[in-house]
Amino acid sequence: MSNSILIKDVRLLGAAADSHVDILVEGGVITGITATGEDPTGQEPTVETVIAGNGRLALPGLVNAHNHIGMTILRSYSDDLPLWQWLREKMWPVEDRLTEEDVYIASLVAIAEMLRGGTTTFADMYFHMQGVAKAVEESGIRAVLSRGLQGLSGTGTAGLREAEALVTEYGGHDRITVMLGPHSPVTCPPEFLREVVKLSERLEVPIQTHLAETQTEVEEIARDYQLTPLEYLDKWGVLDRGLMAIHSVHLSPSDIALMQEYEVTVVHCPTSNLKLGSGIAPVPQLQAAGITVGLGTDGPASNNDLDMWEEMRLAALIHKGVNLDPLLVPAETAWQMATVDSARALGLTDIGELKVGCKADVILVDIQQPHWTPQLDLTGNLVYSGKAADVSLVMVNGQVVLEDGEVLLFDETEAMSRLQRRAEELGLTKG
Repeated sequence: MSNSILIKDVRLLGAAADSHVDILVEGGVITGITATGEDPTGQEPTVETVIAGNGRLALPGLVNAHNHIGMTILRSYSDDLPLWQWLREKMWPVEDRLTEEDVYIASLVAIAEMLRGGTTTFADMYFHMQGVAKAVEESGIRAVLSRGLQGLSGTGTAGLREAEALVTEYGGHDRITVMLGPHSPVTCPPEFLREVVKLSERLEVPIQTHLAETQTEVEEIARDYQLTPLEYLDKWGVLDRGLMAIHSVHLSPSDIALMQEYEVTVVHCPTSNLKLGSGIAPVPQLQAAGITVGLGTDGPASNNDLDMWEEMRLAALIHKGVNLDPLLVPAETAWQMATVDSARALGLTDIGELKVGCKADVILVDIQQPHWTPQLDLTGNLVYSGKAADVSLVMVNGQVVLEDGEVLLFDETEAMSRLQRRAEELGLTKG
C-alpha cells in the first residue's frame, strides 16, 4: 500500500460546481482536504502516488450494514416465498451442504459486486466465517463479521466456540471487526441467549441480530413468552450489551421507546423486506425518536443484488409513498443512512465521511453523464439518479482496490467461474 496519495481535482457534495479540491491520504488516513492548487500541508508534500480526479465526485465509501455474502451461491435458487418457508424448506437444507471453500468463493464474488458499486465496508452474519474473513483479507475491503448463532439445532455450543475464535483471531485487525450474531429471537431460546450475553461480556463485543422481521416472529414470541421480540431480548440482557437490530419491521410504540432508552441501532433492508413480503420498517418514526438507522442489502438470496445505490433510492422513496408524505426520508437523509449512519450503527466512528482524521475509504464517481445532467443538486442526483456503474475508483484504508471498473487484488472472473461450477455440482440450477 502506498504510504502517501494525493487525489487531485475532485468535487465534493455540497460544494459549488466550480469548487474542486485535492485530498491527501497518508498511512491510510485522510490528512488534508484543500482547494485544488493549494498545498494541503503548508509545505511541498512528498507524495508517492497522484490520482487524477478529473472533476469526478469524491465520496466516502458506502457502508452495507447487513449481509450474508456466503449466500451468493444461492442467488435466485429459491425466489418468491415467505421468509420462514424460504429458510426452513430451501435455504437451511442447502446450507448444511456448503463448505468453507464454497463460502470463500461466494464471498469473493460478492465482494467484487460490492466494490464495483462503491461499497467499502459491509457487515456479515453467516457460518464458515473463516472463509469470509479470508476473502476480506485478500480483497482489501473492510468488514464487520459475525458467526451466525442458533440455539435450536444442537449446534449452538459449537457456534459459540467458533464466534469466540473469530473474535480472538481478528481482534486488532486493521480492516476486520467482530460482533456476536444470534440469528433471531425465534431461533435463540432463553438459555442460549444467556450464553451469548455472557460471551459478549467476556469478549467485550456488541451484538447484532435479526429482529421483528415478520409478523409471524412477533406472534410466535407473543404466544410463547407474552413479550415483543425486543422485550424478549431485553429480558435476557441483550440490550445491555449494545444491540444492532436488523430489519425491525414490526415494532410497537413501546419497542421504539425501549430502543431509544438503550440506544439500539437499526439496519433497514427495504428490498429484502419487500421481496420476502415481510413489510416496511417504521423508519421515519425511528429517526424521529433519534434512533440511528443504517442501510443494508441483506444477502444475495433475498435481495438479490448487493447494490447500495438501489437500496438508498428505495429507502428515500418507499416511506414517502406508504405514508403519503413526500417530506419523509429526504435525499440527504438517505445518503447519510448509506454511509455515516450505517457506520455508526456498526459502532465504527472513523468511516462514512470524507474529513480529516477519517479512514481513507474513498470512491470516485463519474458524474459527466446524461443521468447526472444538469447538476443542480448533487445530493439529489446522487440518491435519485446515481447508479452503481458510475463508480470508477474505490480506495479502502488508503489502498486502491478498484480502478476503471477493474478489481485489482483478485481474479473476479476466476471466482465467478468457480462459483458457477460449484452451484451446478450442488444441483442448484433450474435448467
